[in-house]
Amino acid sequence: MVNLAPGKDAAPWRQELYRIIFEADTRAGKWFDVALIVSIVLSVIVVMLDSSHDFRREYGRVLYVLEWFFTILFSVEYVARILCVGSRLRYMVSFFGIVDLLAVLPTYVSLLIPGSQYLMVIRILRVLRIFRVLSLATYMAEARYLVQALKASRRRIVVFLFTVMTAVVILGSLMYLIEGRSGGFDSIPHSIYWAIVTLTTVGYGDISPQTGLGRVLAATVMILGYSMIVVPTGIVSVELSRADRASADKVSCHECGRGGHDRDAEHCKYCGGRLNRSG
Repeated sequence: MVNLAPGKDAAPWRQELYRIIFEADTRAGKWFDVALIVSIVLSVIVVMLDSSHDFRREYGRVLYVLEWFFTILFSVEYVARILCVGSRLRYMVSFFGIVDLLAVLPTYVSLLIPGSQYLMVIRILRVLRIFRVLSLATYMAEARYLVQALKASRRRIVVFLFTVMTAVVILGSLMYLIEGRSGGFDSIPHSIYWAIVTLTTVGYGDISPQTGLGRVLAATVMILGYSMIVVPTGIVSVELSRADRASADKVSCHECGRGGHDRDAEHCKYCGGRLNRSG
């Protein structure tokens, strides 16, 4: 993640506000994270309820008030983030900066587009409020471990997916030869579609083999599908374990603003400054 910490010459209130909003090593920071997560979840629930015609007709006024409450709340949070970061432009054009903007922008835009002919456009814009749920990712420390694990295992996952794609092409082609058009397998691509649906244990049932040999092959594909589920899980689990052992905490040095320190570190490994772990 891009370092946005204010410099050591920044105003004390900016440094303290940054610690509360972007870090979780203080009591205030932890409470801020919890309050914001709850607010994001509740606001998304409001958006979902507002999409229901019957619920909106019954409680439209309440939903309208709640939506503006959350819009103002997230607007204040967005402004606070801009004020406390070291580089405001870098934050505003970052992924989560754009997500934070999308969380509040549609509601304000809806005020600038009057007229019944634009109601559909307004509804589409208001659906963008669901992007608030993406802000949850900034408050999940485990998400960093998952990203590291996926990056470390990406080559093995690619090999696994290539193997799966090769298998479905072969199995689909075999099923086409066995069943053919008379069994509903009109083409090899159609048969490959059946193989993917069956191998992933989805089983829509829109097409199924009719002959005994075809059913034997289908049963083999089903069993193979259950067997292959554990492969990517095992790959990622191993890398998750490694990432957790090598993980660094979220504390940033208040001297140089850099993070990535060991959990038991008391001094910055870059400048030697003492880490503030007061809670």
